[in-house]
Amino acid sequence: MFASKQALPEPFEDPTMNSTPASQPNAPEAAQPRAHVDMRPAKHIDLDQLREHVQVSRRRVEAGQYLYRSGQPFHALYLIRVGSVKTCELAEDGREQVTGFRMSGEILGVESIGLATYACDVIALETSEIWELPYPAVLLACLRIPEMQQSLADAMAEEIRRNRSWMLALGTLTADQRVAAFLLDVATRYESMGFSGKHFILRMSRADMASYLALKHETVSRALSHLAEANCISVQRREMRIVDRDGMQRLAGISARVH
Repeated sequence: MFASKQALPEPFEDPTMNSTPASQPNAPEAAQPRAHVDMRPAKHIDLDQLREHVQVSRRRVEAGQYLYRSGQPFHALYLIRVGSVKTCELAEDGREQVTGFRMSGEILGVESIGLATYACDVIALETSEIWELPYPAVLLACLRIPEMQQSLADAMAEEIRRNRSWMLALGTLTADQRVAAFLLDVATRYESMGFSGKHFILRMSRADMASYLALKHETVSRALSHLAEANCISVQRREMRIVDRDGMQRLAGISARVH
């Protein structure tokens, strides 16, 4: 599914915070499968403390809007406070490839550190609140805020782990196993945020799931049906219930998170 060209999000109107206008995007599209991060420590960063060391802009991004685009000048990292996004890259054949889904507490942009431009697109899956942290100014803040330093280090390490684990998964897991492992990962991430890991809403579309899992749309739908028939899940559109977590782990052939 190709992404349509959209305007970048407007910042929140918050007189206590520094707002900078969003730059204009250029071309759409994106590419490559994999990218879950679990940056829960970032959720405990104190905004007032952070603002003492770096100018923070708070942005409101509506579903379908771009936070930033591949090829735009790299100038900041982003912290998701509320909501979720997908990351995408442009495949060699011109198709958009979903590379991951990020949720509250996670840091965006670490994949572009050391580059002149952003390496991927970031698109909101729902209305989200995101903090913009100017780079490299945020590195100085890390020296004074241990939580921020830890979160950034975790995010960079996760980039390495995610690429390695996902390539292994693509080479060893069947379609049903990939979908089961993906749902288990989403459940675990919801739990880490204090929400139910047994009953939740999938913010991404089936097409996005298929792109991310390197499967066809109909293959993902069949895999979900198989899991439902095995009484592992109950699914109604995007409403997901994990009925038999142990059974899903056995089916997926995993005892821990794949992503």
